[in-house]
Amino acid sequence: MDLNLNRADYLQVGVTSQKTMRLLPASRQRGTQKVVIGDQDGVVMCFGMKKGEAVTVFKTLPGQKIGRLELGGVLNTPQEKIFIAAGSEIRGFTKRGKQFLSFETNLTESIKAMHISGSDLFLSASYIYNHYCDCKDQHYYLSGDKINDVICLPVERVLRITPVLACQDRVLRVLQGSDVIYEIEVPGPPTVLQLHNGNGGDSGEDLLFGTSDGKLGLVQITTSKPIHKWEIRNEKKRGGILCVDSFDIVGDGVKDLLVGRDDGMVEVYSFDNANEPVLRFDQMLSESVTSIQGGCVGKDGYDEIVVSTYSGWVTGLTTEPIYKESGPGEELKINQEMQNKISSLRNELEHLQYKVLQEREKYQQSSQSSKAKSAVPSFSVNDKFTLNKDDASYSLILEVQTAIDNVLIQSDVPIDLLDVDKNSAVVSFSSCDSESNDNFLLATYRCQANTTRLELKIRSIEGQYGTLQAYVTPRIQPKTCQVHQYLIKPLSLHQRTHYIDHNRKGEGVFKSDNISTISILKDVLSKEATKRKINLNISYEINEVSVKHTLKLIHPKLEYQLLLAKKVQLIDALKELQVHEGHTNFLIPEYRCILEEADHLQEEYKKQPAHLERLYGMITDLFIDKFKFKGTNVKTKVPLLLEILDSYDQNALIGFFDAA
Repeated sequence: MDLNLNRADYLQVGVTSQKTMRLLPASRQRGTQKVVIGDQDGVVMCFGMKKGEAVTVFKTLPGQKIGRLELGGVLNTPQEKIFIAAGSEIRGFTKRGKQFLSFETNLTESIKAMHISGSDLFLSASYIYNHYCDCKDQHYYLSGDKINDVICLPVERVLRITPVLACQDRVLRVLQGSDVIYEIEVPGPPTVLQLHNGNGGDSGEDLLFGTSDGKLGLVQITTSKPIHKWEIRNEKKRGGILCVDSFDIVGDGVKDLLVGRDDGMVEVYSFDNANEPVLRFDQMLSESVTSIQGGCVGKDGYDEIVVSTYSGWVTGLTTEPIYKESGPGEELKINQEMQNKISSLRNELEHLQYKVLQEREKYQQSSQSSKAKSAVPSFSVNDKFTLNKDDASYSLILEVQTAIDNVLIQSDVPIDLLDVDKNSAVVSFSSCDSESNDNFLLATYRCQANTTRLELKIRSIEGQYGTLQAYVTPRIQPKTCQVHQYLIKPLSLHQRTHYIDHNRKGEGVFKSDNISTISILKDVLSKEATKRKINLNISYEINEVSVKHTLKLIHPKLEYQLLLAKKVQLIDALKELQVHEGHTNFLIPEYRCILEEADHLQEEYKKQPAHLERLYGMITDLFIDKFKFKGTNVKTKVPLLLEILDSYDQNALIGFFDAA
């Protein structure tokens, strides 16, 4: 069956963090549920829908930024107590808004992730995990990298307390007490954890994870070793995953998988006979989805997906039809409820326009006064800088709670800005003097009206490291700007490995297929040791076979790119011949194939600008670094190397490396 969902915007609160919106359990089957949400102004709000209008149940006063919101209660009973994490404090509220708990933890940092199971409380700050039972400290763990999320397998089903940490270094750490039982390497930095089907699946041990580069997977957490069940690789290059839920939105009796991404994409996956996920529905919202849950909010009997977005919108994707037929053969009529809603929105809009006009006049009068004071308006920026290992590039995502005017990008190292299909901003480049002030890039992105999210794609050069800065200016008065910095690291296109021999004391051994990687490490370590006045002894052992091995690894990519470039160069000429002759029968099959695939070839070539030059650069660096370790400077021979690459033959290239 097809899944048709219609969008309904309920209300807007302040800027929200990840996993800060939940639906309270319904009082009767398929009855409407209340929505509870916390924002970065520190306000907790609970509301329900009545005749198409949002009716507030309770609303707290502003306070510290709310980092997480979870529901809890006695095990095996409806989970309807509301718990929020704000700063280093946990507060608890009843479903009516009465505060029953205020617990100041011993964490020195703000709480980033929280999970509640009966009287057990699992918390994490950036690097510290704590387990409390009845608000008493039980266990503690210091992580080697940032903790993005924490969860515990359902104690009532697996009969053991098994916390799991999602860490930035691409690892899920499974704990017992204060110790790590084992680590699970996942394909990207995990950003969210969720129990499969909401209860851990058939075994109670099934755990869903989503990553910052948009991958999704299911793993079974057994007592001895993990069992990887399935994985979705994000072939469509969609955004990172921020939230996941299980809910039967299709209505076939089997819970579906609901996914919210940081590019605004909402997805629904159903499961086939082999229990593999299949995409059934997707819809793009204009901003990142911070929370997602299935339930019933708008009207009794109509299931929906409820999401909260970064700027605070609470939105439903509901199975309720927008229009209702009044009878066979008659035109569609807007129901009375919809008419009331439109009338209410018109009145609200008129009131807001009048209020804006009043405030603008008030501001103009105060600005002309001799006692006028101007305050810098504050605004929130949600940013993410992640490596895409598939195409060796970085994604820089900037999201602002209000419309973006422009973004200035500045870098003190050479980088390339790549095209992004989703990006409608106009880019302009300024000339910069790299010799005198270390400016290698100055680019300005001017955004279209109402753009709140900007995605950039960047490619760095390994070995050249420094800082990338983004100056974000929103469309607010008076004009103000925020600067955000991102480190371009020496081995920027490498990712962390987890197989390390920890028995070396006072020394490190680095191995690589590529001599250039070792050369970069040697130069950086020497430079940093000199800067810090550290005595460092570096010895190296070069295996000559590694150079030929690296060239053979590059060969299929280089051959493919050269062939692609040649095909694209032929397209225009072949099209002219086709127009002149009126047919393609006279062409050899290879040329006919190029014409048939012309659009696909040009699109692929456009998506990989400078890819061939990158490969040329890698081979040139390999050539220079090979002889640098021997104490020989071969930069004068680089032009000859480039000539060989232009008329590429693998054996000729290997022969040149051997003879030089």
